[in-house]
Amino acid sequence: MTQNETLLWSRLNSFELDQKDDQLTFSKRLARENGWTIDYTLRVIEEYKKFLFLCCTSSSPVTPSDPVDQAWHLHLTYTKSYWDDLCKNTLDREIHHNPTKGGEAEQQKFDTLYTGLHEIYLEKFGTALPADIWHDNQKRFSDINFQRVNRNDNWIVPKLNVHTLITVAIAAAISGFSISTGSISVIFTGVFIALLILSRALSANNKNKRDGNQHLADSSAAFWSADIRNWWDSGCSSHHGASGCSSHGDSGCGSGCGGGCGGD
Repeated sequence: MTQNETLLWSRLNSFELDQKDDQLTFSKRLARENGWTIDYTLRVIEEYKKFLFLCCTSSSPVTPSDPVDQAWHLHLTYTKSYWDDLCKNTLDREIHHNPTKGGEAEQQKFDTLYTGLHEIYLEKFGTALPADIWHDNQKRFSDINFQRVNRNDNWIVPKLNVHTLITVAIAAAISGFSISTGSISVIFTGVFIALLILSRALSANNKNKRDGNQHLADSSAAFWSADIRNWWDSGCSSHHGASGCSSHGDSGCGSGCGGGCGGD
């Protein structure tokens, strides 16, 4: 980094999004809206600051990851914090959020920009991008089917994976056998639920190994409720973290005053 870049990063790194007197702080709101742990959320906020730094210092446009884009989406709703405290008083320039215009050309453009950000990030910060926040291109531009959901009126239940389907098939066969032989089917119903929960536990453990700290903030409660609800209402399914702003993952950031960083 140059001397000016070092000073800019120092200001950005010291920039606080959480207000101490707020009961629902920016980081808590971001965690709640995306189903993240607080630790993961704080790491996303740090990467969001790094992204803003690259917006200001890169000679070419850059594109955020989806988690970083979600932090950006939320920060834009804190208008005074974003436009006055950040852009005016910290960056001394405006950074605009420019949604994609759609189409194949735009998709290709942002895919290329996202690839190029890896080299720029390494050059400026001396480390590789954290893979659980900056996902690979395929995941970045394919995991886009999100929708805002009211969890007071809707259950968010993960779709059944292969392990769960096998468990359901075995448990159903056992239950059917118990009914045909006149045994007490409630015992096998209990076995069914236990096997289903065990399968989900194995699935969740494998997912956490892949994604690091990116899991539900209320993972314990969500885990139990999801499986029990799935048992009673197997027709309802969605994706983890379905609540929150929709993001199609097509975004870019132009450097300099008035440059734009896009997203949805």
